[in-house]
Amino acid sequence: MKNIAFIINPVSGSKETQSAKRKLPKLIMQTLDSEQWLPNIAFTEYAGHATELARQYARMGFDAVVAVGGDGTVNEVARGVRDSQTAMGILPMGSGNGFARHLNIPIRVNKAIEMLNHSEPIRVDYGLANGKLFVSTCGTGFDALIADHFAGSSKRGFATYLQNILKDVFSYTPQNYHIVGDGLDVTHKAFLITFANANQWGYEALIAPKASIQDGKMDIMLMSSHAILGSASLALRLFAGSIDDSHFMDTLRAKEVTLERESAAPFHIDGDPVDMEKDIHIRIVEDGLRVLVEKRF
Repeated sequence: MKNIAFIINPVSGSKETQSAKRKLPKLIMQTLDSEQWLPNIAFTEYAGHATELARQYARMGFDAVVAVGGDGTVNEVARGVRDSQTAMGILPMGSGNGFARHLNIPIRVNKAIEMLNHSEPIRVDYGLANGKLFVSTCGTGFDALIADHFAGSSKRGFATYLQNILKDVFSYTPQNYHIVGDGLDVTHKAFLITFANANQWGYEALIAPKASIQDGKMDIMLMSSHAILGSASLALRLFAGSIDDSHFMDTLRAKEVTLERESAAPFHIDGDPVDMEKDIHIRIVEDGLRVLVEKRF
């Protein structure tokens, strides 16, 4: 019998998702294989609580801790179990669910619970930006500005995300960036820069289609300051998985770099805005996280 904890963020996602979470403990008990797993269920009460709970479960030797929520909850749980033998599972019940989508975890929660019954742990990479952990992406520029606005929105979901984009896209002023390290010395005036461990922001928006969470490197995606001229084609490519083929995009690959900015500006980690210094040291920690994925027979 293996010990598994479910850490549920009751406020992430839409109102419908929040309502579904109140019924989740019953669904978990009905769907989880009781001959394989011994479950423990906890609800978070404040920001950072998921990290505290996950760290406690890891210290207690739990086999798995499941993040129930969106990418922010996943990030918090990952911080608690990183560099341990405890694996992280995911029930994607947030907005974008980027890391879960990269791992091919079912978006329907009952299917995601069923997957836990025939799952296995694998080792994957995570990233650090000035010491702050990210599992999917971090970055600066226009996407970070939108993340900042989205966090302050009363409504969640893709429609709200799109509204924020349309409100600011034509007035945004790009800045110059300098990326140095791991053999790179690049200056670029960019609309946005994404440092990608996983392949997407969420919502199947594939900002780094070829990014791998098991190669010890990040894909650094630089979108040209002239990207507004090709915004329609870029949007299509983003969801078609071919944005890296656009002449408005440049791709770099590295394990460790420093990003030097003209001035402090919005920065996001896994879609959540964070306060960050002007210069940011970003690196990949290879094989630092265990995650549960569908078993390969």
